[in-house]
Amino acid sequence: MILDKFRLDGRVALVTGAGRGIGREIARCLIEAGARTVIAEVDPATGEAAAKQLGPLAQFLQLDVSHSASVDAAAAKVLSSHGQIDILINNAAICINSDAADTTDATWRRQMDINLDGVFYCCRAFGRHMIARGSGSIVNISSTAAVIDIRPQHHIAYSTAKAGVAQLSRVLASEWARHGVRVNAVLPGYTRTSMPLGAGKELISKWMEMIPLGRWLEPAEIAAAVFFLASDAASGVTGHLMVVDGGYTVW
Repeated sequence: MILDKFRLDGRVALVTGAGRGIGREIARCLIEAGARTVIAEVDPATGEAAAKQLGPLAQFLQLDVSHSASVDAAAAKVLSSHGQIDILINNAAICINSDAADTTDATWRRQMDINLDGVFYCCRAFGRHMIARGSGSIVNISSTAAVIDIRPQHHIAYSTAKAGVAQLSRVLASEWARHGVRVNAVLPGYTRTSMPLGAGKELISKWMEMIPLGRWLEPAEIAAAVFFLASDAASGVTGHLMVVDGGYTVW
């Protein structure tokens, strides 16, 4: 039955940045489908609260994805506790607006550390186990900023990092396909989370004018796309960049 392909019973998933927003909704989807899900979050209070809210299939793990040694240690801990990792969702990210000419080394480096390096560290650490097992699904959260120049705000470091995530996903998909590991990316548009909601009414109004659907996307809508790619319903899909943006990139 086709609906059976959406069940994740007996599988173990890890979602980075799962304490709030899109990450928490992704974790909720995976848990509702039956997966034991690790809430990997740098903020203990946020991560623990999310795990408690999501129920007995959720487990909190503090993780700073910008440090490769911490990621390797987290992978070892998850494998020791659960014996496997079937699904990895790389969602943790930050965005700092700045004009290109005014972007400092620190601003550039901080966003690369989390938004791109962290994705690679997690793919590498958990991907090794998936390769050894001969199966696994990785979904990386990129952005529409990876494929178009977002207006009117400027965030060159964020956009460049997210473009790197998109290409990293395609390269890993090609390299790891023969090992039974699928790698895809989701490119969200403007989504109702704390990050864009703090932008101010004038900027938000401009964004809404440029979205054909004329509204925010909800975190659950992004989570649904991620869930599809993570599940066996997408068993023939790898190296795909799935845009979920309310039509923003059609113009």
